[in-house]
Amino acid sequence: MRWFGASKAKSKPVAYGSSPLLAVKTPRWRSNFVLVLLGLGSCLLIGKAAYIQIIENDFYRAEGDKRYVHALAMSANRGRIVDRNGRLLALSVPTPSVWAIPNDFDADAAQREQLAKLLGLSVADLDRRLLENPKFVWLRRQVEDSQWADVKALGLKGVHAMREYKRSYPEADAAAHVVGFTNIEQKGQEGIELAFQNELQGRDGLRTVVKNRLGAVVEDVGVQVEPRNGREIVLTLDSKIQSFAYQRAKDAVAEHRAKAASVVVLDVQRGEVLALANYPSFDPASRATLSGAQLRNRVLTDTFEPGSTMKPFIAAWAIESKRVKPETMIQTAPGQIQIGSHVIRDAHPQGLISVAQVIQKSSNVGTVKMAMQMRPQEMWELYSNVGFGHKPQIHFPGAVSGRLRPPETWRPIEQATMSYGYGLSASLFQLAHAYAVLAHDGLWTPMTLVKQEAPAQSVRVLSSETAAAVREMLRLAAGPGGTAPKAQTLGYSVGGKTGTAHKQEGKGYATNKYRAWFVGMAPALAPRIVVAVMVDEPTNGKYYGGEVAAPVFSQVVQQSLRALGVAPDVEFSPQILAHQLPAAVESF
Repeated sequence: MRWFGASKAKSKPVAYGSSPLLAVKTPRWRSNFVLVLLGLGSCLLIGKAAYIQIIENDFYRAEGDKRYVHALAMSANRGRIVDRNGRLLALSVPTPSVWAIPNDFDADAAQREQLAKLLGLSVADLDRRLLENPKFVWLRRQVEDSQWADVKALGLKGVHAMREYKRSYPEADAAAHVVGFTNIEQKGQEGIELAFQNELQGRDGLRTVVKNRLGAVVEDVGVQVEPRNGREIVLTLDSKIQSFAYQRAKDAVAEHRAKAASVVVLDVQRGEVLALANYPSFDPASRATLSGAQLRNRVLTDTFEPGSTMKPFIAAWAIESKRVKPETMIQTAPGQIQIGSHVIRDAHPQGLISVAQVIQKSSNVGTVKMAMQMRPQEMWELYSNVGFGHKPQIHFPGAVSGRLRPPETWRPIEQATMSYGYGLSASLFQLAHAYAVLAHDGLWTPMTLVKQEAPAQSVRVLSSETAAAVREMLRLAAGPGGTAPKAQTLGYSVGGKTGTAHKQEGKGYATNKYRAWFVGMAPALAPRIVVAVMVDEPTNGKYYGGEVAAPVFSQVVQQSLRALGVAPDVEFSPQILAHQLPAAVESF
């Protein structure tokens, strides 16, 4: 009871102010110690601040820059490619590219499926891309504006777009083998795009900015480097002539059920390429299903034995070396000639004919008789001087040199067969370039695909008199009684030579596979252009150059001369359309 009574008693308040503990005086050394500690702490903080702000300023500034300062590339616009008249062949257009920040990306299953569908991806592919990098991934580059508008309408967090440049090719497949194409990074892969990559690509600029934590640009810092756009490349190509030549090649493949066809058009007066067309071709803006056959620039990469198209050069050198004249008679009877153990024959015996008729009738025997009067070195120098055995100097990737063996290795039978185009090889471009010598009064002029300020220097190979004499022979060969009357063109005189050859297979020749070609010039009396046509493996019953290639030549010549504004040099005669002469069978 006393215990509980005691607990109920009132406690007296303690007077802390009069506590004996507080009455004890603090030693002076203790307060000084505290002040010293505070002073040392302040000095440390000041020293650390000075160290960061003054001594190690560069390091910490760099660390800050890593997090907030970014260098943004300012893309240069790739240079345009235009034809001789300024028509666009290749240009760069701005286009959106879709990207994402996977760490910020937020979408449910249905939205993911919808996004993948809009971008042409599978959901699995979309998920895989989002796992590649947590900070940045491309979802689809270079999409259409409408595609990005649909994606943007989804309102998905973490999905963005930036503007890039996409290459556009207005002439599409018609000029694809000349212009070429770039990859998605705007780097040239084929054609002019590859050959002039350094000139076309330009130089990107640089912009230094500060970004906040959300990635938004808040400030420009430093000095900007402005982008330098790529240089415009002006080609000698005429897009109208190119388009027409391509269409005629395409038509020839369809008509003769051929494997391929090619057409070359050269301006012999200026040394310029007006057209270089191949079929099959491709759309350089859509290359998902390309094959090697479509990509191959057959005019420059494919070589063949030029056959009878070499005969005019033998006649030219025989005249140039004073061995014969155009009217000199040559006995070709009985339609064959023996060289060693080999016999060379004409398709049809011609008997006693002139040198001009040897070319007109395409006589193997007459050509061999002229050639065997020459030394192999003479023939080799002639062929070499007109461009055979040399890589064309047109600054274009993929051009080949063909094959022309050294003359000291020729046996008599090889010299004989080389006189009518067997035992050497050349591209269609080389063949057209060689005929340009005959068309340009015996002058060899380098050909170019890119416009030059000054004309190229020419080299004389034959006299102008010899060239004129051979042009007259070629006019006869492309007329009535020759091997290619179907080469005749309304309003213009033409001259040229056919060629037909079995295709090589392994070490021999295929019995049922042919190449047919025609190469000639117009107007024949004062040539402005040379046109060469080649049709590979025609299978629709016709395979001679006079039947298959000569009509294409006729159409291309007429269109090209009109496009160039060349006046007709012969009277229009409707009889040319009404009366078709049968083509003589040419020699192989």
